[in-house]
Amino acid sequence: MRPGRRRAIAHELIGAYRVSARRACTVVGCHRATFYYRTRRREVAPLRMRLRELAAARPRFGYRRLHILLRREGWRINAKKTYRRYREEALGVRVKRRHKRASQLRVAPARPSRPNEQWGMDFMADRLEAGRRIRLLTVEDVFTRECLAVEVDVALTSARVVVVLEQLVSARGAPAVITVDNVLSARGWSRAGAQHGPGGTGCRSASLAATNAAGPVVFRVEKEPRCP
Repeated sequence: MRPGRRRAIAHELIGAYRVSARRACTVVGCHRATFYYRTRRREVAPLRMRLRELAAARPRFGYRRLHILLRREGWRINAKKTYRRYREEALGVRVKRRHKRASQLRVAPARPSRPNEQWGMDFMADRLEAGRRIRLLTVEDVFTRECLAVEVDVALTSARVVVVLEQLVSARGAPAVITVDNVLSARGWSRAGAQHGPGGTGCRSASLAATNAAGPVVFRVEKEPRCP
C-alpha cells in the first residue's frame, strides 16, 4: 500500500473513531513523519490540463511523444515528470492485439443425428494430493452425452490412445466422426482424413474441455478390411 493511501486511511480513522494520530498510525502501519508530511511540489494543474488536451487530440501518442510536444510548447519538465502525470491521468494507450486468422477455409462439422455417429475426445490434466500430475483421456458420444471411456495415467502416448479407441470400436463399433483438439497418429485400425472446424465450436459437449482458438480436428473414420 502506498504511503499516501495509508495517510488517507489514518485520517479516516481519526474522523470516524475519534482516536489520536499516534493510534491511527499504529493501526494503519504508517510512520508519523509520513502522516504529517506535506508536499512542496508546485501546482501542476495547467500541465495536467494541457497533457489531457494533447492526449485527446492524438490518442495514439504515448507519453514520450507527448513529452516532446510539451517541450516544444515551452514546458520545462523532464520525461519522468511527464510519465508520472501521464499515469495519474490514466492516459495509457490501449495496445491493439492481433487476432489469429484461419489459414484456410473451415467447415463446421455436421451435428450427429443418432447414437454412435460422432465421438468427442479430449485430454485433461489434474494433480494428486502428493503433487504429482496426471493426465486424463475422455471419450464421449456427442449425441447421447454418454461417457464412453476415461483413461487416467501419468502419461498418455498416442499408442495408448489408439489402444483405448480400438477397445471402444470392438465393443461399440466405429463412429463416423471423431472430434478432437489434438492430432493423433492413427495406425491400422482406421484411415483418418483431418479437417479443421471453425474456432470455438468445440466438441459440442458440456463435460469436455473448451477447444483452443484453432478449433477441433475432425476425423472421418473408414474401417480397413482385416486380412484373413
